[in-house]
Amino acid sequence: MKILLNHTITKLVAISALAALSAVLQAQTVDRRQQGPEPAKIDGAGMRTAPSDAIVLFDGSNLDAWVTAVSEEPASWRIEDGVVTVTPGSRTIKTKQAFGDIQLHLEWRPTAVIEGEGQSRGNSGIFLQSIYEVQILDSWENPTYVNGQAGSIYLQHPPLVNAAKPPGEWQNYDIIFKAPVFGSNGELRSPAYVTVIHNGLVVQNNVELQGATYTPMPEYGARCVPYAQEREQDCSGKMPLTLQDHGQVVSFRNIWVREL
Repeated sequence: MKILLNHTITKLVAISALAALSAVLQAQTVDRRQQGPEPAKIDGAGMRTAPSDAIVLFDGSNLDAWVTAVSEEPASWRIEDGVVTVTPGSRTIKTKQAFGDIQLHLEWRPTAVIEGEGQSRGNSGIFLQSIYEVQILDSWENPTYVNGQAGSIYLQHPPLVNAAKPPGEWQNYDIIFKAPVFGSNGELRSPAYVTVIHNGLVVQNNVELQGATYTPMPEYGARCVPYAQEREQDCSGKMPLTLQDHGQVVSFRNIWVREL
């Protein structure tokens, strides 16, 4: 009888242990599949078309989305055959609309006529929030300082690789930008981050920006003087995108942005 009782107790202990183990395993295999909300259906970008939810900044027809940066007069860059080209001396332009976190696409082409070298060859730039420059440069067989090459975060981060095409060929940038966050008193709470894909190759991988491009040393400020402008202003929120007139011939097409 005693042996039978001990056997029964052993079985009960084993059953309890199995039940406890089953509960643990069940807790570890909780169904984490999300049932909603459904992501919006968006038609993706084609070879020359923007996604269906994009804000088109240049479609080849006009510069209605842009103004001259310093004066806010209509942008006067030359448009021909669906392409807009920097007219040297016509001044830097900026978007009328301000942006924060974005996905940006633009296609650019330095002139096929090789003139100058280093920073004097096919130089322009796209300024995120009018402050942080992603360098545009003819970097095909054109030595210069590494954090000034095409695909660099100018004077901060050199590109991971040189993805440049020969002069006269179209190139493209796809840029993911996470804007900085400032507190109510102007203090920096989170720096900016950027990923740059140049001609299909990652050249900046979610790098942290050190601050504004054109300051003696990169630094953040809730107030700043945006590139090519003259007055200090509030820079703690959304800001325009800026395309640089560096005095050299560079063309652009198919520019669009998605707010994130």
